[in-house]
Amino acid sequence: MHFSKTIALIILACLGAGCTTTGQVRQSIGVETVTSDKALAFPPPGGPAIINIVERRRAKDVEQTIALSTSSSVSGQNFLKVQFLGITGSNPGLGSRPFNTISDSAIAREMAAAVPGVRLARSATIVQNNYGPFGYAAGQSRAGDTCLYAWQQVKAGFAPPQEQRNFGTVQVRIRLCDAHATERQLLSTVYGYTIAGHFAGAALNPFGAPRGADAVLGKPGELVYPDAAPYRTAPISIGYQNHPAVTRPAVIRRPAVVQPQPQAAPALPPMIGPRVPLPDGQTDPSQTNGASSIAAPPPANTASNIIVPLPDCNGATGISQGCR
Repeated sequence: MHFSKTIALIILACLGAGCTTTGQVRQSIGVETVTSDKALAFPPPGGPAIINIVERRRAKDVEQTIALSTSSSVSGQNFLKVQFLGITGSNPGLGSRPFNTISDSAIAREMAAAVPGVRLARSATIVQNNYGPFGYAAGQSRAGDTCLYAWQQVKAGFAPPQEQRNFGTVQVRIRLCDAHATERQLLSTVYGYTIAGHFAGAALNPFGAPRGADAVLGKPGELVYPDAAPYRTAPISIGYQNHPAVTRPAVIRRPAVVQPQPQAAPALPPMIGPRVPLPDGQTDPSQTNGASSIAAPPPANTASNIIVPLPDCNGATGISQGCR
């Protein structure tokens, strides 16, 4: 009984107040996707490409999460997140927002959420880019991908015209994972990114006063070199020598010793005419196809090789045998 009376009272209350249900879904206020030309920060030239930008606005604070191209097996998306934290109080000149420093516990939670499953080691080296010092941690996944998470807070100390604190702050977070890049290559993105946004009020400027030129410029007697390498006077012999002369030991060339070769005896000319056999089985060198080019010495005088001259027929007193 009591339950039915309660339902009846609720129905009567809704009818009296005009309760209606439309069933429409409305977009959340302050969250939208913007184009790349409205980005408040940009990666360096040649760096990761911008995929999309999600912007959130809370009062006068603006936060952009700039999604970057990712080539990695690690879960998550590469991003460049930038937060412009201004003054929301009634008196911006005095600064109603408290100054919040970066804590180690907050950075540890951010890294665990941005790079899950990868153990990142914080670097103890002091590093600084165009906007001041920053911190980073790097590591490798089990698949060999290199990951880096960097954090930076851009905040000036004092504004020279008003001699008061610059209460505007820019918070930057960078998450990068790549299957082919090294830690040094990923770190170049942190050095080369550009903040494109700024605060309208001078008291909120987090970048401080623009840096002036070096005091030595334009002063006589101050040497300004194009690089940091030491410069020394070049030795002069005949003009300037960029490199010292290289002395080499003299090389003495001696003629090669030629060993004398034995000269062969000249070959005898071939005999013309009939070939006459020599006595006692001797052979003529010309009849042996030049087997020996040196003639053999004549044999000793024997009974078989003594030649007796014939008598002269002219003026002989008697007729001898063989003369007619």
